Amino acid sequence: MPEERLNIDERFKVLRLRRVAYQRATRAEKTRILDELVALTGLDRKTVIRRLNGSCQRKKRRKQRGRSYGPEVDDALRVIWETHNHICAERLQPNLGAMAEQLALHGEMRLTPQLREQLRRISVSTVQRILRRIGQDMPRRRRAASDTASARSQVPIHRIPWDTPLPGRFEVDLVHFCGPQTSGEYVYVLVMVDVASGWCETAAMLGRSYLVMQDAFDRCLQRIPFPTLEIHTDNGTEFFSDHLLRYWPTRIKGLERTRSRPYRKNDARFVEHRNGALVRLWLGHDRLDTAEQTRALNGFLNLLWLYFNFFQPIMRLQEKAWDGTRVRRKYDQAATPLDRVLASGVLSPERSEELLTLRGETNPRQLRRQLERERDALFRLPLAQEGRSEDVRLTLLDNPTERRWASE
Repeated sequence: MPEERLNIDERFKVLRLRRVAYQRATRAEKTRILDELVALTGLDRKTVIRRLNGSCQRKKRRKQRGRSYGPEVDDALRVIWETHNHICAERLQPNLGAMAEQLALHGEMRLTPQLREQLRRISVSTVQRILRRIGQDMPRRRRAASDTASARSQVPIHRIPWDTPLPGRFEVDLVHFCGPQTSGEYVYVLVMVDVASGWCETAAMLGRSYLVMQDAFDRCLQRIPFPTLEIHTDNGTEFFSDHLLRYWPTRIKGLERTRSRPYRKNDARFVEHRNGALVRLWLGHDRLDTAEQTRALNGFLNLLWLYFNFFQPIMRLQEKAWDGTRVRRKYDQAATPLDRVLASGVLSPERSEELLTLRGETNPRQLRRQLERERDALFRLPLAQEGRSEDVRLTLLDNPTERRWASE
């Protein structure tokens, strides 16, 4: 590291702090103090003695030096800087003379012998000061709005009420599995939680491209047994690509899309809770980053869908009121998401019978053991090899390998 040195003000401050001790010290102590201050400030010994016996205050300069470079240098630098596309002074200064000759040859500037000599000897620090000054008068470049910002502006900010009566309004979020490092591609889990019933849909994907985002949404939407009315996401760029803006109107007619306020995670409190109480509870925080792990994780999530929605009773907020000191909350009787969906009356008799039959044919204890086995097998799979890319198409639902794996 370069050696750090005190600036002028810091040197005067050190001298002022030691001035009283120096004046009261004995001869031997003064010698020691002088040695210390000379080493610390880098000043000459006689200069330190003179300062300690004086006021130790920095005096104003009696005479201000005039400008060495006039307005003609400013004008030349403005033209040369613009020609070089406003590069930094360190890159500009060594090439001032050559560019000035080139511009004078084409009639872009008038180059006198005096100006040529000034451009030859001007220092980098002086160029920096001049560029800083003339740059204040330059018009600021307007940055075009990004595609993501434009797409985000088309989706209104909204918060799904906690007392929504009917199922179909989903909060959506992503859970990442990068481990301790965020480098490279890794697995995400898309989580969709219905506010009214607590019904939860999950799907794994490798990366966050539109291709895998659409596949994850397709996996979830084809399993939801009731109509999807609203999709509520945060402000992540993965949810606001032009592709997804075109995807939703063709996928679900009349779907309402909303988003949370920036940096307000509590606007999606139900899905945030499921991120930890369901996904992290079962899978933890270890890294997953291969196509094989993604396929295995989707198989695990298929079983978790059945286990949670059919056999895990949850409690929903019934009412809340302020009693003068704090908010009092009252919860209803615990019931599974399936029971809540059935009680809402949004399912057809045929669909209700199909779901009840599936629950009746499932052994929940055996299902839980199978979940533990599948999870352990998932984390025994090797991670991605360095220098080898993974093909995300092998993780898609319409891929033959994935269909064959999912049916086994």
